[in-house]
Amino acid sequence: MARQVFEDIDAKPLIVQSDKTLLLEVDHPLFEEARAIISRFAELEKSPEYLHTYRITPLSLWNAAAAKMKAEEIIDALYRYSKYPVPQVVNSEIVTQISRYGKLKLKRDEQGNLILYSKDTAYIKEVLRHKKIQPYLEGPKDENTIYVKNDFRGHLKQALIKIGYPVEDLAGYDEGNAFKFNLREYTRSGKKFEIRDYQRDAIEAFYAGGSVEGGSGVIVLPCGAGKTIVGIGCMHAIGTQTLILVTNTLSIRQWKQELLDKTDIKESDIGEYSGEKKEIRPITIATYNILTHRRKKGDEFTHFRLFSSNNWGFIIYDEVHLLPAPVFRMTSELQAKRRLGLTATLVREDGLEDDVFSLIGPKKYDVPWKDLEKKQWIAEARCIEVRVPMREMLRNAYSVADDREKFRLSSENPEKTRVVGTLLHYHRQDQVLIIGQYLNQLKRIAGRFGIPLITGKTPLSERERLYREFREKKIPALVVSKVANFSIDLPDANVAIQVSGTFGSRQEEAQRLGRVLRPKEKGLNQALFYSVVTNESTEERFAHNRQLFLTEQGYEYFIYSYEQFKEVYGNYLKIIEEQKKQGTYRPIPPKATLQLDEKDKEEDQKEAARELAMQP
Repeated sequence: MARQVFEDIDAKPLIVQSDKTLLLEVDHPLFEEARAIISRFAELEKSPEYLHTYRITPLSLWNAAAAKMKAEEIIDALYRYSKYPVPQVVNSEIVTQISRYGKLKLKRDEQGNLILYSKDTAYIKEVLRHKKIQPYLEGPKDENTIYVKNDFRGHLKQALIKIGYPVEDLAGYDEGNAFKFNLREYTRSGKKFEIRDYQRDAIEAFYAGGSVEGGSGVIVLPCGAGKTIVGIGCMHAIGTQTLILVTNTLSIRQWKQELLDKTDIKESDIGEYSGEKKEIRPITIATYNILTHRRKKGDEFTHFRLFSSNNWGFIIYDEVHLLPAPVFRMTSELQAKRRLGLTATLVREDGLEDDVFSLIGPKKYDVPWKDLEKKQWIAEARCIEVRVPMREMLRNAYSVADDREKFRLSSENPEKTRVVGTLLHYHRQDQVLIIGQYLNQLKRIAGRFGIPLITGKTPLSERERLYREFREKKIPALVVSKVANFSIDLPDANVAIQVSGTFGSRQEEAQRLGRVLRPKEKGLNQALFYSVVTNESTEERFAHNRQLFLTEQGYEYFIYSYEQFKEVYGNYLKIIEEQKKQGTYRPIPPKATLQLDEKDKEEDQKEAARELAMQP
């Protein structure tokens, strides 16, 4: 009998603990199968080599409930994969939190009044008594219903989720000004245009046939999987004038280009609202930066009037995980508008995931990155971390530095340049992006290898030119700062080398990996993502957080020591040395002259301080 028990234990990969953490055995044959369902209702916290740790949270369960997962389905999955009996407290928490979503519903009554309704009168009594909720209420209608102040629909949802009551909003939408258009059968370049199956599924999950159950929520898809196409498909289904909010001016141009390429919308009907232009058209694309602009601290936001400047029927929040906190404030007053969030990851560094849930809407559609990779909708990616040592002089400076300086010194370790040089030689036939955030570090790398550099200071016209020449393969490599984290379309980039970054940031990792995931038109549909990290340093500690995102998506993560790296790539270096002796070696371009700047050094130091402040 005892032997049978141990055989049953070995047959299952999961341990469920009473603190609502889940330990999943990586080497188990059922790992992939279990991970696929667990990730739908739990959040990945740690991903070391042998056991991955997930945590069941109220928000993870509410998103599952919004996606129509039942408590019984979740509990059944835990029992199916768990080595040991599932603690009763976990079962109870799942049942409680799943049942809470939709326990309170926002609706319209027969006269069109906004009401908060629950079948459970105890919920209504508790809401009426709560001091933080009372300012948004008019008073009771009956024992199951409360009148809500019409202008405080979003404020109420935001306040209720803070006390553990996620509201299902079925109050409907203002239709806005109609604006119909057609999708093209062929793009302007003559290519056949078809919405992919998963994109269509995402559109249908969001739109829900035009019912009140749809129309607000978040679509989670990897970079390169066509989130913009999903946005355009939702616009086509809804058929109203639309406000699209994006991260930067380059994103405005890319959205505009996609709209013109995939639809019959006239160029004159698409407006740009940015630092350069202030156009309001039936389709208007604006940056988050312009919306959060104010003349001085404490002043009103200069351009918030954009939200009320037209009778929008639909608002799209591109890269919703970066939605600035001030925009949440205005969004809370726009709950009668249909709202779509697009993102590669729901993780926010400021912990405001519950505000995204309550104000933009719950997760409506998600698909594992590896599923899209298998179908070749995105490139097959291999993720490699190279850990480099510190030389004695740098180690001495590091040992006496404060935390901020330690982070900067380890991020800018000159030994990283050697790895970059080796990888540039090794990937000489590829299209390579070198990504970092410390300006002087990037200038040194760009200068050492004669590669064009793009930072926030690079004029937009120059950026567009360099990106275009990279796409046309006139330039084989670019050095880019954090400006390249978001919304750049470089489909042929197949190698990324990350030399510094917000190493605790899973959202940044999603964006940077996404730079090389776009499907390749020719040759193998493969991409390589290197991260160069200083060994035994603050930077290495933060790198563990980054691995969480990659593991979440099912990617295998390879870690090389510096010695292992030299061994793996050593044969190629020997070939280079032999070519030099024979006179057949063709070096990379000569050093460029880029001035290092004290102001940039100061900015780098401030950036390190900001990075550390963001860490838990």
